[in-house]
Amino acid sequence: MREAIAEGYKAALKAGDKRRTATLRAVNAAIKDKDIEARGAGKPPLSDEDALVMVQKMVKQREESLAIFTEAGREDLALVEREEIAILAEFLPKALSPDELAAAITAAIAATGAAGGKDMGKVIAELKAKYPGRIDFSKASGAVKAALG
Repeated sequence: MREAIAEGYKAALKAGDKRRTATLRAVNAAIKDKDIEARGAGKPPLSDEDALVMVQKMVKQREESLAIFTEAGREDLALVEREEIAILAEFLPKALSPDELAAAITAAIAATGAAGGKDMGKVIAELKAKYPGRIDFSKASGAVKAALG
């Protein structure tokens, strides 16, 4: 993932795409900050999984800002957020479709032997392990609860 972001940054610089350059520069800076923080704590550098989580968090922050700007009628700022979300989304794995999510939940329930609401954590853990970065768990938890209920 680091390499893909670095290559995207270099391509944006060469193309003179200021928005893309600034967005990917921010991602690179955040990754380097986390690496430095980890080194200070005696931990290894940021893994691809951790970088994925960080980029997902950056997308969520921009989505929240987008909602605020849209509500306030600031379409100029909302446009910037939409562009940055699109750029960041290029580096995220493709999200599961609703049908794929339903099938994944059914498979996870079967794999864990979950029988009711008390087993929801097992099912979520199974989904996180099999589909890292491809499921929005704030939305999927309701579907899991419904499938177990």
